[in-house]
Amino acid sequence: MRPLPPGVASRRSASLTRWTLLVTVCLAVLPSGVAQATSPKNPLLRTGKLAATSCQEPPIIDRGVPLTREYLAAAVKCLNTSWSAHLTRAGLRFRKPAVRFYEEPARRVCGVRWPANADAFYCTERATLVFPLTGYWIEGRTDLYPLKVAAHEYGHHLQSLTGVRAGYEARVRSDRTHQAELGRRYELQADCLAGVFLGSVRGSLPRTGQDWEALSGALRAGGDDGDHRTHGTGANRLRWFERGHRAVSPAACDTWTAPPSRVS
Repeated sequence: MRPLPPGVASRRSASLTRWTLLVTVCLAVLPSGVAQATSPKNPLLRTGKLAATSCQEPPIIDRGVPLTREYLAAAVKCLNTSWSAHLTRAGLRFRKPAVRFYEEPARRVCGVRWPANADAFYCTERATLVFPLTGYWIEGRTDLYPLKVAAHEYGHHLQSLTGVRAGYEARVRSDRTHQAELGRRYELQADCLAGVFLGSVRGSLPRTGQDWEALSGALRAGGDDGDHRTHGTGANRLRWFERGHRAVSPAACDTWTAPPSRVS
Protein backbone atom coordinates (compact mmCIF):
# COMPACT_ATOMS: atom_id res chain seq x y z
CA MET A 1 0.00 0.00 0.00
CA ARG A 2 1.20 3.47 -0.76
CA PRO A 3 1.16 6.30 1.77
CA LEU A 4 -2.44 7.53 1.72
CA PRO A 5 -3.98 10.88 1.39
CA PRO A 6 -7.35 10.66 3.18
CA GLY A 7 -8.70 7.49 1.79
CA VAL A 8 -6.19 6.51 -0.80
CA ALA A 9 -5.70 2.83 -1.47
CA SER A 10 -2.70 0.76 -0.65
CA ARG A 11 -0.01 -0.25 -3.15
CA ARG A 12 1.94 -3.41 -3.46
CA SER A 13 5.35 -4.41 -4.68
CA ALA A 14 6.07 -4.88 -8.33
CA SER A 15 7.67 -8.31 -8.72
CA LEU A 16 5.55 -11.29 -9.62
CA THR A 17 7.31 -13.42 -7.00
CA ARG A 18 6.48 -10.94 -4.30
CA TRP A 19 2.94 -10.69 -5.59
CA THR A 20 2.44 -14.37 -5.00
CA LEU A 21 4.01 -14.13 -1.54
CA LEU A 22 2.35 -10.89 -0.46
CA VAL A 23 -1.07 -10.51 -1.91
CA THR A 24 -2.05 -7.22 -0.44
CA VAL A 25 -3.37 -4.57 -2.53
CA CYS A 26 -1.49 -4.94 -5.77
CA LEU A 27 -1.06 -6.02 -9.39
CA ALA A 28 -3.02 -5.14 -12.37
CA VAL A 29 -4.63 -7.18 -15.33
CA LEU A 30 -7.05 -9.01 -17.69
CA PRO A 31 -8.82 -8.98 -21.03
CA SER A 32 -12.51 -9.47 -21.44
CA GLY A 33 -12.24 -13.16 -22.30
CA VAL A 34 -9.67 -14.13 -19.70
CA ALA A 35 -11.72 -13.40 -16.61
CA GLN A 36 -14.70 -15.44 -17.62
CA ALA A 37 -13.40 -18.77 -16.32
CA THR A 38 -11.82 -17.57 -13.09
CA SER A 39 -14.39 -17.57 -10.30
CA PRO A 40 -18.09 -17.97 -11.06
CA LYS A 41 -18.01 -21.42 -9.42
CA ASN A 42 -16.04 -20.28 -6.38
CA PRO A 43 -17.94 -21.19 -3.20
CA LEU A 44 -17.41 -17.76 -1.63
CA LEU A 45 -19.84 -16.27 -4.14
CA ARG A 46 -22.58 -18.67 -3.11
CA THR A 47 -22.54 -18.15 0.65
CA GLY A 48 -25.46 -15.73 0.89
CA LYS A 49 -25.73 -12.54 2.91
CA LEU A 50 -23.38 -11.74 5.75
CA ALA A 51 -25.34 -11.58 8.99
CA ALA A 52 -25.49 -8.28 10.85
CA THR A 53 -22.83 -8.15 13.54
CA SER A 54 -22.31 -5.75 16.43
CA CYS A 55 -18.82 -4.32 16.05
CA GLN A 56 -17.07 -2.22 18.67
CA GLU A 57 -14.99 0.56 17.11
CA PRO A 58 -12.73 2.08 19.76
CA PRO A 59 -11.09 5.46 19.20
CA ILE A 60 -7.74 5.54 17.43
CA ILE A 61 -6.61 8.33 19.71
CA ASP A 62 -7.89 9.21 23.17
CA ARG A 63 -6.85 12.42 24.91
CA GLY A 64 -3.71 12.54 22.84
CA VAL A 65 -2.78 8.89 23.45
CA PRO A 66 -2.53 6.74 20.27
CA LEU A 67 -4.59 3.57 20.46
CA THR A 68 -3.91 2.21 17.00
CA ARG A 69 -3.06 -1.30 18.21
CA GLU A 70 -6.26 -1.48 20.25
CA TYR A 71 -8.28 -0.17 17.33
CA LEU A 72 -6.91 -2.71 14.87
CA ALA A 73 -7.14 -5.59 17.34
CA ALA A 74 -10.83 -4.79 17.84
CA ALA A 75 -11.36 -4.58 14.07
CA VAL A 76 -9.74 -7.98 13.47
CA LYS A 77 -11.72 -9.54 16.32
CA CYS A 78 -14.95 -8.32 14.73
CA LEU A 79 -13.86 -9.52 11.29
CA ASN A 80 -13.06 -12.96 12.72
CA THR A 81 -16.42 -13.19 14.45
CA SER A 82 -18.37 -12.15 11.39
CA TRP A 83 -16.61 -14.14 8.68
CA SER A 84 -16.02 -17.28 10.75
CA ALA A 85 -19.75 -17.59 11.43
CA HIS A 86 -20.52 -16.88 7.78
CA LEU A 87 -18.16 -19.46 6.30
CA THR A 88 -19.10 -22.06 8.90
CA ARG A 89 -22.79 -21.68 8.06
CA ALA A 90 -21.88 -22.14 4.39
CA GLY A 91 -19.99 -25.35 5.18
CA LEU A 92 -16.60 -23.84 4.36
CA ARG A 93 -13.45 -24.20 6.39
CA PHE A 94 -12.41 -21.13 8.39
CA ARG A 95 -9.05 -20.34 9.91
CA LYS A 96 -8.17 -17.10 11.66
CA PRO A 97 -5.32 -15.11 10.16
CA ALA A 98 -2.28 -14.37 12.26
CA VAL A 99 -1.80 -10.68 13.05
CA ARG A 100 1.45 -8.78 13.43
CA PHE A 101 1.81 -5.17 14.52
CA TYR A 102 4.84 -2.98 13.88
CA GLU A 103 5.60 0.43 15.33
CA GLU A 104 7.53 1.19 12.14
CA PRO A 105 8.03 -0.68 8.86
CA ALA A 106 10.69 -3.40 9.23
CA ARG A 107 13.33 -4.44 6.72
CA ARG A 108 11.80 -7.89 6.35
CA VAL A 109 8.48 -9.41 7.31
CA CYS A 110 6.93 -12.82 6.58
CA GLY A 111 10.20 -13.92 5.03
CA VAL A 112 10.37 -11.15 2.41
CA ARG A 113 11.35 -7.52 2.21
CA TRP A 114 8.77 -5.09 3.47
CA PRO A 115 6.85 -3.97 0.35
CA ALA A 116 7.78 -0.50 -0.81
CA ASN A 117 5.31 2.15 0.36
CA ALA A 118 3.11 -0.44 2.06
CA ASP A 119 0.84 0.68 4.87
CA ALA A 120 -0.91 -2.60 5.67
CA PHE A 121 -0.81 -5.88 3.80
CA TYR A 122 -1.49 -9.59 3.85
CA CYS A 123 1.26 -12.20 3.73
CA THR A 124 -0.31 -14.98 1.71
CA GLU A 125 2.19 -17.73 2.46
CA ARG A 126 1.87 -17.23 6.22
CA ALA A 127 -1.77 -16.14 6.33
CA THR A 128 -0.77 -13.04 8.27
CA LEU A 129 -2.26 -9.56 8.44
CA VAL A 130 0.52 -7.00 8.89
CA PHE A 131 -0.34 -3.60 10.35
CA PRO A 132 2.11 -0.76 10.93
CA LEU A 133 0.86 1.35 13.82
CA THR A 134 2.20 4.56 12.35
CA GLY A 135 1.74 6.37 9.08
CA TYR A 136 -0.80 8.69 7.55
CA TRP A 137 -3.19 5.82 6.82
CA ILE A 138 -4.00 5.47 10.53
CA GLU A 139 -2.24 7.92 12.87
CA GLY A 140 -4.66 10.37 14.41
CA ARG A 141 -7.43 9.55 11.96
CA THR A 142 -11.05 9.73 13.04
CA ASP A 143 -12.69 8.49 9.84
CA LEU A 144 -13.67 5.00 8.72
CA TYR A 145 -10.74 4.54 6.39
CA PRO A 146 -8.54 2.42 8.72
CA LEU A 147 -11.47 0.04 9.29
CA LYS A 148 -11.95 -0.26 5.54
CA VAL A 149 -8.22 -0.99 5.06
CA ALA A 150 -8.35 -3.73 7.70
CA ALA A 151 -11.44 -5.20 6.03
CA HIS A 152 -9.76 -5.07 2.61
CA GLU A 153 -6.70 -6.98 3.82
CA TYR A 154 -9.00 -9.47 5.51
CA GLY A 155 -10.68 -9.86 2.14
CA HIS A 156 -7.37 -11.24 0.83
CA HIS A 157 -7.44 -13.79 3.66
CA LEU A 158 -10.92 -14.86 2.55
CA GLN A 159 -9.66 -15.18 -1.02
CA SER A 160 -6.92 -17.50 0.23
CA LEU A 161 -9.30 -19.59 2.34
CA THR A 162 -11.81 -20.14 -0.46
CA GLY A 163 -9.49 -20.86 -3.39
CA VAL A 164 -9.78 -17.49 -5.15
CA ARG A 165 -6.09 -16.72 -4.67
CA ALA A 166 -4.97 -20.11 -5.99
CA GLY A 167 -7.03 -19.65 -9.14
CA TYR A 168 -5.81 -16.09 -9.56
CA GLU A 169 -2.14 -17.01 -9.20
CA ALA A 170 -2.50 -19.91 -11.64
CA ARG A 171 -3.99 -17.56 -14.21
CA VAL A 172 -1.25 -14.99 -13.65
CA ARG A 173 1.36 -17.66 -14.33
CA SER A 174 -0.37 -18.85 -17.49
CA ASP A 175 -1.31 -15.44 -18.91
CA ARG A 176 1.42 -12.92 -18.19
CA THR A 177 0.12 -10.62 -20.89
CA HIS A 178 -2.87 -9.67 -18.75
CA GLN A 179 -1.40 -9.65 -15.27
CA ALA A 180 -2.37 -6.05 -14.64
CA GLU A 181 -6.08 -6.50 -15.22
CA LEU A 182 -6.11 -9.77 -13.29
CA GLY A 183 -4.51 -8.00 -10.34
CA ARG A 184 -7.10 -5.24 -10.43
CA ARG A 185 -9.89 -7.82 -10.46
CA TYR A 186 -8.27 -9.43 -7.43
CA GLU A 187 -7.88 -6.13 -5.57
CA LEU A 188 -11.32 -4.81 -6.46
CA GLN A 189 -12.85 -8.00 -5.14
CA ALA A 190 -11.14 -7.31 -1.80
CA ASP A 191 -12.61 -3.78 -1.91
CA CYS A 192 -16.03 -5.31 -2.48
CA LEU A 193 -15.62 -7.79 0.39
CA ALA A 194 -14.61 -4.89 2.61
CA GLY A 195 -17.88 -3.24 1.61
CA VAL A 196 -19.81 -6.41 2.50
CA PHE A 197 -18.32 -6.40 5.99
CA LEU A 198 -18.83 -2.69 6.63
CA GLY A 199 -22.40 -3.03 5.42
CA SER A 200 -23.00 -5.85 7.90
CA VAL A 201 -21.74 -3.84 10.89
CA ARG A 202 -22.99 -0.41 9.85
CA GLY A 203 -25.94 -0.47 12.25
CA SER A 204 -23.65 -1.03 15.24
CA LEU A 205 -21.17 1.74 14.46
CA PRO A 206 -21.70 5.16 16.06
CA ARG A 207 -21.18 6.92 12.73
CA THR A 208 -23.10 9.64 10.94
CA GLY A 209 -24.05 9.91 7.30
CA GLN A 210 -21.21 12.40 6.91
CA ASP A 211 -18.74 9.75 8.06
CA TRP A 212 -19.91 7.40 5.31
CA GLU A 213 -19.79 10.19 2.74
CA ALA A 214 -16.24 10.94 3.83
CA LEU A 215 -15.29 7.30 3.31
CA SER A 216 -16.79 7.40 -0.19
CA GLY A 217 -14.71 10.48 -0.94
CA ALA A 218 -11.59 8.79 0.38
CA LEU A 219 -12.16 5.73 -1.79
CA ARG A 220 -12.85 7.84 -4.85
CA ALA A 221 -9.57 9.68 -4.23
CA GLY A 222 -7.70 6.41 -3.87
CA GLY A 223 -7.59 5.27 -7.46
CA ASP A 224 -4.50 4.48 -9.47
CA ASP A 225 -2.54 7.19 -11.17
CA GLY A 226 0.12 6.98 -13.83
CA ASP A 227 1.33 3.92 -15.70
CA HIS A 228 1.62 1.51 -12.76
CA ARG A 229 -2.00 0.35 -12.43
CA THR A 230 -2.64 -1.97 -9.52
CA HIS A 231 -6.02 -1.26 -7.91
CA GLY A 232 -8.29 0.43 -10.40
CA THR A 233 -9.67 3.92 -10.83
CA GLY A 234 -11.18 5.74 -7.90
CA ALA A 235 -14.61 5.41 -9.50
CA ASN A 236 -14.23 1.64 -9.81
CA ARG A 237 -12.83 1.21 -6.31
CA LEU A 238 -15.81 3.07 -4.92
CA ARG A 239 -18.23 1.22 -7.21
CA TRP A 240 -17.13 -2.22 -6.01
CA PHE A 241 -17.03 -1.19 -2.38
CA GLU A 242 -20.56 0.17 -2.66
CA ARG A 243 -21.78 -2.97 -4.44
CA GLY A 244 -20.67 -5.04 -1.49
CA HIS A 245 -21.94 -2.50 1.02
CA ARG A 246 -25.43 -2.45 -0.49
CA ALA A 247 -25.77 -6.18 -1.06
CA VAL A 248 -24.03 -7.30 2.16
CA SER A 249 -23.24 -10.46 0.22
CA PRO A 250 -20.10 -11.85 -1.44
CA ALA A 251 -22.31 -12.68 -4.44
CA ALA A 252 -22.01 -9.01 -5.40
CA CYS A 253 -18.23 -9.34 -5.61
CA ASP A 254 -17.72 -11.31 -8.82
CA THR A 255 -15.14 -8.99 -10.34
CA TRP A 256 -13.86 -11.82 -12.52
CA THR A 257 -16.74 -11.76 -15.00
CA ALA A 258 -17.18 -7.97 -15.00
CA PRO A 259 -16.46 -6.11 -18.26
CA PRO A 260 -12.98 -4.57 -18.51
CA SER A 261 -14.37 -1.04 -18.08
CA ARG A 262 -15.51 -1.98 -14.56
CA VAL A 263 -12.03 -3.10 -13.54
CA SER A 264 -9.96 -0.42 -15.23
